[in-house]
Amino acid sequence: MATIVGGVATSHTPTIAFAKDGGKQDDPVWKPIFEGYEPVQKWFREKKPDVLVYIYNDHMTSFFDHYSHFALGVGAKFEAADEGGGPRDIPAIMGDPKFAEHVAKVMVANEFDLSYFQGKGLDHGAFSPLSVMVDYNEQDGWACKLLPVVCGVLTVPLPSARRFYKFGKSLRQAILSYPEDIKVAIAGTGGLSHQVHGEGCGFNNPEWDMEFMERLEKDPESLLDLSIAELARRGGWEGAEVVMWLMMRGALSAEVECTHKTYFLPSMCPIATMIMEEVSNDAPVEAPAETLKRINWDYEGADKMEGTYPFTIERSVRGFRLNHFLHSLTDPVVRKQFREDEEACMSDAGLTDEEKRLVRERDWIGLIHYGVIFFMLEKLGAVTGIGNIDIYAAMKGLSVPDFQKTRNAAINYGVAGKED
Repeated sequence: MATIVGGVATSHTPTIAFAKDGGKQDDPVWKPIFEGYEPVQKWFREKKPDVLVYIYNDHMTSFFDHYSHFALGVGAKFEAADEGGGPRDIPAIMGDPKFAEHVAKVMVANEFDLSYFQGKGLDHGAFSPLSVMVDYNEQDGWACKLLPVVCGVLTVPLPSARRFYKFGKSLRQAILSYPEDIKVAIAGTGGLSHQVHGEGCGFNNPEWDMEFMERLEKDPESLLDLSIAELARRGGWEGAEVVMWLMMRGALSAEVECTHKTYFLPSMCPIATMIMEEVSNDAPVEAPAETLKRINWDYEGADKMEGTYPFTIERSVRGFRLNHFLHSLTDPVVRKQFREDEEACMSDAGLTDEEKRLVRERDWIGLIHYGVIFFMLEKLGAVTGIGNIDIYAAMKGLSVPDFQKTRNAAINYGVAGKED
């Protein structure tokens, strides 16, 4: 079974990345940033986690028109996002789709509604502190894999502090019931006290920051009944994102020891870190075998349903490139290019030879077997003038007239609207 090696709390201000990328390690003004993260780097080198569960919020970069309360990164890898001036010059970090799928199953079975994402860049909320905590280089990549948990803390309403803590408790259950022998670290990011908008921008409250860190270690449940407004009153509106530290704390054992703590306030936001080691040996809330049985109950027998292919996280990751390409046909520019030169359009999208063949031959059932969801077949049908009934018939291995005989009315239809 998986084990938890401990947790880290960290600020995620872009100041950290600015100092790192600007080579300011020896500048007296910036040096305290790097000194504060040196013990964290050392901790990661000693613990050698296989996966880092990373709790952060996107800053309206990759998540803008769709802003979830809780979104799980299930992709095979995650690039740095472009926040307006081009992406940082750092390698992509690998994900762990198999572990992500297990975590998703447990969280949903425990009645936490998630969204799932891949193909989205991670902004400074993720990569700013990551780049001074976890070792990486261009040749070998990063020293561990990442499971991003993106939290919606910028749009009101947002979940309560208690809800974040309960999410962490459920996350602990998910990790400890994972049947593979991996080591998992957990990071909670954001905060501490700061406000970056309005006339109240520049607000800080170091006294509250110290109190919060002390209570987070020794009595986290004393923080759970503080409202979002009260957290903002004490720590600034954006400082209320410390609920993500509570999620990390909820995923750790009841008793922990803080083996490292640092706090530096250079400008708008404190740059703080904490390392928490588990002290109490808390048993899982239920036996891992029972958890596995419970999370699979809803899907028992689905794999035996002939001609049926549930769109699992595993399938969505495997077929992501092709699904993404077919979805891009909703863009009139891509649609025009595809109609004029299919091969060039598919090459520009980076499709493999097998993926190109499936599209070229309109191998509808082959596309399904590959991991394409049916609703992307509709997109291809619309742009090529093929109706849904034609696709259904092909998947059944029937002619359209023979398939029509199995229906109550001989009609055909598709999702296409007006011609471009």
